[in-house]
Amino acid sequence: MTVDTRTSVGPLGYWAGCYRRYATFTGRATRAEYWWFTLINGIIFAALIGLGILVEDSGESSPALGLLILVFFVAGFLPTLAVTCRRLHDAGLSGWWQLLGFIPLGSFVVLIMTVLASDGPNQYDPDLL
Repeated sequence: MTVDTRTSVGPLGYWAGCYRRYATFTGRATRAEYWWFTLINGIIFAALIGLGILVEDSGESSPALGLLILVFFVAGFLPTLAVTCRRLHDAGLSGWWQLLGFIPLGSFVVLIMTVLASDGPNQYDPDLL
């Protein structure tokens, strides 16, 4: 069953919608959906890392916090791949283009691709808007 995140309103709606479509590599994602998901995940990850640094600087050790960071990273990996794939579909590109991220400067090329505007109806989903 596919969950339509386009009716979600607001940043947290987009973020939660991407987790509801955890491993859905078909369809399309709007720029707003992709960028809100990326921003919120980045903020959460940065906050967890910052908390880990503060705990380490205080002389304490927190394996539980390290485990939480690892779990958040692993749990967010597949939805990140999926929403990036759907975002590339919205721009009329194949999701396989994100493999460019494994070569030098390839991540920059993928970043440019995620900024591209929707190309209207295409082979990935004829009626996004």
